[in-house]
Amino acid sequence: MNTATLTSPETTATAAATVSEVPVPEPITKIAIICSKGTLDMAYPGLILANAARMSGIDATLFFTFWGLDIISKETVDKLHVPTVGNPSMHIPTLVGGLPGMESLATSMMKKQMEKLDIPDVRELVEILDDSGAELYACRMAMDMFKRTEDDLLPQVKDVISAMDFYDKAAGAQILFI
Repeated sequence: MNTATLTSPETTATAAATVSEVPVPEPITKIAIICSKGTLDMAYPGLILANAARMSGIDATLFFTFWGLDIISKETVDKLHVPTVGNPSMHIPTLVGGLPGMESLATSMMKKQMEKLDIPDVRELVEILDDSGAELYACRMAMDMFKRTEDDLLPQVKDVISAMDFYDKAAGAQILFI
């Protein structure tokens, strides 16, 4: 037997109203990115996301903590590397990753690929972010823990702040932890 479901005009109108009442998400207007790792492969995601945000008119705040301080430190910014030991994305055995020269090779290969794609190096991306109005902050606790001073930081770093200060600055933002 063939049966059909009949709907009344009232049922159809109610279903249409329900569909049209689906809330439209508010656009992102502010992003706060916590950068906690200081390797070359972990520096780029936060910096590129912040750059994309600024290019889209979204306010961007970056907070560098723990090893992420290497991204904004004068002494280390140009020496970031790609780790080969314990990095599951390398798809090589840990023993091979630990061989002399493997980390340098992986770093060199990544830098060449980034250059081929015309992606600025980390120092230049930090400068671009600063020029675009992004705010860069260093974590006070990490600075104290690693015995770094404000003189150790790139000039684009606006200030050294506490985690609580970061939350004040991130109020209303989407927060990403990298």
